[in-house]
Amino acid sequence: MKYLKAFSIALMLIILMAFTGGEKESVDTEKKGDVEFRFEVEQFADLRILQYQVPGFEELPLKQKQLLYYLYQASLAGRDIIYDQNYKHNLTIRRTLEEIVKHYEGERNSPEFEQFMVYTKRVWFSNGIHHHYSTKKILPDFEPEYFVSLIQGSSNGTFPLKEGQTLSNLTGTLIPYIFSEKVDMKRVNLDPDVDIIASSANNYYENVTLKEVETFYKSHSEDDTPTPISYGLNSKLIKENNVVREKVWKVDGMYSDAIKQIIIWLALAAEVAEDDQQKDVFLKLIKYYKSGDLKDFDDYNVAWVKQLDSDIDLINGFIEVYGDALGYRGAYESVLMLKDHEASKRMSTFSDNAQWFEDHAPIPDAYKKTEVKGISANVVIVIMESGDASPSTPIGINLPNAGWIRKAHGSKSVSLSNIIHAYGAVSAGGGYMDEFGYSKEEKERYKEYGSLAHTLLVDLHEVIGHASGQIKDGVGTPKETLKNYASTLEEGRADLFGLYFIMDQKLIDLGLMNTMDVAKTEYDNYISNGMMWQLKRIELGDNVEESHMRNRQMIAQWAYAKGKADNVIERKVKNNKTYFIINDYMKLRELFGELLGEIQRIKSEGDYEAGKNLVETYGVKVDKLIHKEMLERYEKLGIAPYSGFINPQMVPVMDGENIIDVKIEYPKDFTEQMLHYAKHHSFLPDYN
Repeated sequence: MKYLKAFSIALMLIILMAFTGGEKESVDTEKKGDVEFRFEVEQFADLRILQYQVPGFEELPLKQKQLLYYLYQASLAGRDIIYDQNYKHNLTIRRTLEEIVKHYEGERNSPEFEQFMVYTKRVWFSNGIHHHYSTKKILPDFEPEYFVSLIQGSSNGTFPLKEGQTLSNLTGTLIPYIFSEKVDMKRVNLDPDVDIIASSANNYYENVTLKEVETFYKSHSEDDTPTPISYGLNSKLIKENNVVREKVWKVDGMYSDAIKQIIIWLALAAEVAEDDQQKDVFLKLIKYYKSGDLKDFDDYNVAWVKQLDSDIDLINGFIEVYGDALGYRGAYESVLMLKDHEASKRMSTFSDNAQWFEDHAPIPDAYKKTEVKGISANVVIVIMESGDASPSTPIGINLPNAGWIRKAHGSKSVSLSNIIHAYGAVSAGGGYMDEFGYSKEEKERYKEYGSLAHTLLVDLHEVIGHASGQIKDGVGTPKETLKNYASTLEEGRADLFGLYFIMDQKLIDLGLMNTMDVAKTEYDNYISNGMMWQLKRIELGDNVEESHMRNRQMIAQWAYAKGKADNVIERKVKNNKTYFIINDYMKLRELFGELLGEIQRIKSEGDYEAGKNLVETYGVKVDKLIHKEMLERYEKLGIAPYSGFINPQMVPVMDGENIIDVKIEYPKDFTEQMLHYAKHHSFLPDYN
């Protein structure tokens, strides 16, 4: 899904922080009658665990509750897959950690055990031992010797031993994977000076090099048919006996045991579908999971795009390719949603006017769509998430990713309202804008318009940005032409659509905002974030690696550099603190439009060298003095830079074999939920 996970959450938290000013009090609870709901659960390391509500669930008719329950189970059935995709040894490591959590008989109040629990929770949060955002290996704060003692002190544990393996063998095997700074340090390596396939630790490739991957898919890059296949999306590429081949993720293929469980629940869902169209979507997804044929996946996506009348919707499959340095392989994810009819009216305004935005975009006419088709945009209530969408979640989604489907049949965009509401209910505290806001005017604008500005940018990014433009005939897909820069450039393209049009009178005419101060707020926010604020997420001395971060820095740094002659963006220092201030908003809009036109040209023409130069020049290197200052200022606030969610739990009420009701519960312990998932929703072997 082209989703704003990293981008939106970062800005959302910044905006929310603005609303708190210097107040320290917590406002993260909500009362309905006598029931109090607390949104924040706990904080550890660089992470904060939240929870979200599902309003109106209790009032749903039984058939819809049954449908949601079956899809809930289908979503969780694939949870193990993302761990294995992220790293070959993740399931063995996770299960070892979980056995210690359940069975360790030693002292649990010691600092060392607390460090162990923090490490374990970080692994759960990241779906593996590499950080969910930076993709760097998470190194424990305890020693290998203590890890050995934890295993030895868990005598009742059922550890993931291979046939003939002893506990001593297991610990000896795992210690380098967990503790060594020389082994598999990056899940996704985008460094253009190394073999980005051989040096990435993910489990999408084995014993193959970048050159071998490109050679394997070279024949497919010449596929100029109207319906090109997304080759590599649902497979692992391996070399055995000097032969390169794909291991397809399907029934009786790789991940078969988990996929069979997904199918069981999808089949039950089909029996209680809201309408025949929705039933057909479920059956097409089942067919794809059975065959592994990507043509079946395209058939499913076309049907899914056209499924507009039902209230319940499901995203499920191998979707996003950010975890693959070359952008071929899709990570498993699932998002279960319920339409919010009233809130969807704003989104519909954008989709209804999509052609106007396309026609007025500052991109070459040759790369505009003459007819924008089938954009569906809604606000939804999330029921639950799994795989790559959990615990760290998107707040905006636009699918499918296949360009030809978007062009011929359209796309769906959704905004996840209860996720956004949960962020809004959590007090960021600590006086973020007291620290980072430059002027009284800027701070007042944040408080007045920050939430609306951010929402409009997300909508424009998802509904208009990703659905816009087209590739020149005969040019391959971005993953083939732009390679490891494709994701950064696409997210930048969608951001720039939003940034350009949020400063357009059209949004006022449509009644979406009533003043350009909304746009100014977003411009202030975006530039400060891209130039400085987001650096709180990476370690001092590191380059920017994650695609969304590269995109933001690329845009901000390019605009700063290109606008220097006219002093469009000015770096100011006040009380020995750095700020980036916009002096000319309309000139900045022109710069955004200029960069948008160039990135669209790069994508449409497949200009790899121009794309590489743009990203490497502006999106990767970090000013170390600015970085150091940002980390020092942010540390004083005591706010975790990343957030994720515990999911609600669905509990069926049974009468014999019949479901007569489904209750929704809100677990309040992250560890308990992770152990519950491991016990009830784990279907894959330790190695696949």
